Amino acid sequence: MFDLMPFGRSNSNVFGYLDDLENNFFGDLSTNASQFRTDIEDKGDHLEMKADLPGFNKDEIKIGIKDDILSISAEHSEESEDKDEEKNYVRRERKYGAFSRSFDVTGIDQSGIDAEYKDGVLSLELPKETPKEPESTQIEIR
Repeated sequence: MFDLMPFGRSNSNVFGYLDDLENNFFGDLSTNASQFRTDIEDKGDHLEMKADLPGFNKDEIKIGIKDDILSISAEHSEESEDKDEEKNYVRRERKYGAFSRSFDVTGIDQSGIDAEYKDGVLSLELPKETPKEPESTQIEIR
């Protein structure tokens, strides 16, 4: 009965079954581990992008453009430890998180991009390029 689910893939071996079980329980970690959620809205003369990056400081977020590709990355690491009187660890924790996404910005005026980070949300205003009028030239007849 479960083989009749749309877009499902039937695995006849045990390892495929275990992979499916792991993906169903934990989610597909390979597709979401290095990404963050974004909303992009067309506002007519510009696009507005909002990216959810909670828990990051502004200086941990990097935005760059190369070859019409806008890249946003954020990286955060933190360590904390508690020791008892004999300097033995009672608790020691390390946290690390890194996210990145890339977007095609063809047709965007890259020099006019504006970014703001507030309350865990990165907002970018991406102005659209104004279409260039084709130049008209007069050809002289000899």
